[in-house]
Amino acid sequence: MVFLWPELLWLLLAVPLLVAAYLWALRRRTRAAVRFASLDLVRPALGRSARWRRHLPPLLLLIALVVTIVGVARPQMRVTLPTMQQTVILAVDVSLSMGADDVEPTRLTAAQAAARAFVEERPRDVRVGLVAFGGNAIVVQQPTTNRDDLLAAIDRFELQRGTATGSALYAALATLLPDIGIDLQALDFKWENVRNMRDPNQFKLKPPPMKEVAPVAPGSFDTGAIVLMSDGKSTIGPSPLDAARVVADRGVRVFTVGFGTKEGAMVRGEGWAVYVRLDEETLQAIAAITKGAYFHASTGAELKKIYRDLNTRFVLERKEVEVTFVYAAAAALLLLVAIVLSLLWFGPALRRR
Repeated sequence: MVFLWPELLWLLLAVPLLVAAYLWALRRRTRAAVRFASLDLVRPALGRSARWRRHLPPLLLLIALVVTIVGVARPQMRVTLPTMQQTVILAVDVSLSMGADDVEPTRLTAAQAAARAFVEERPRDVRVGLVAFGGNAIVVQQPTTNRDDLLAAIDRFELQRGTATGSALYAALATLLPDIGIDLQALDFKWENVRNMRDPNQFKLKPPPMKEVAPVAPGSFDTGAIVLMSDGKSTIGPSPLDAARVVADRGVRVFTVGFGTKEGAMVRGEGWAVYVRLDEETLQAIAAITKGAYFHASTGAELKKIYRDLNTRFVLERKEVEVTFVYAAAAALLLLVAIVLSLLWFGPALRRR
């Protein structure tokens, strides 16, 4: 347990003083009382219960005071509770390889169906944003709780040339944490600048400019996460592993989903054909760097189940919760019990006076 105002706990030093004052007053009252020839005549008349009953209400008042002081110091406890709001950024690969039919009817169609299921089954307080990435990463929907807007954005996914996994991570991070100042325009890839398709250096981009911040522990950001779904190897843009390290330094977790069969499939277009395979190693590395998790989904049904599992992960979090109200209620209850006992036990005697 931690306290937001721990300096107020110094007030507990007054408790021993109050106890000493009570004992002093009790002793003074005893001296001033009528003296009997023998106390043995008084004790049987009072009874055993009467001797401790007179001390119980003051004791309850003292405990109520201690509980009140602790409550005023604003104690916090680490508990597992549903979060008030979560933000999940879905980054979906829409590269040409997503047109492969090793997952029926195609990888992209199955991915869209799974994304719709995630949106429809999410808790009301979870905001979802969408990033589509092929040759470039595009924020197609800012985080929102509007179901219709999200579904419409998912339906607009179209296949693109290239796979910019690193750009997708930067775009998702910039959408989740807009204050870090990532310049997404620096990630725009211009196909017209490609002169030699055999030179891979033409397809590389430097990390985008952003604000410098002190790194935090990976996985420490607990109000949002990124879900990255891809089926192939990054071919364009900045290094996905470098991007994952930047994401990890901001404490954000990335849950990666490898979509497609491990055997791969042939994708054909007008006058071209290419064999595409799932790059699990990169996706596993991204998840490990960011303290997320990697899942493999070879069918649309498996992907739906993964999203449902992720949905549960995002809702329940361990958080520091202020429990001042618990101490306030306990103090009020103790005070009420002390008053009731005083009236029941000593009320008739006071009325006779």
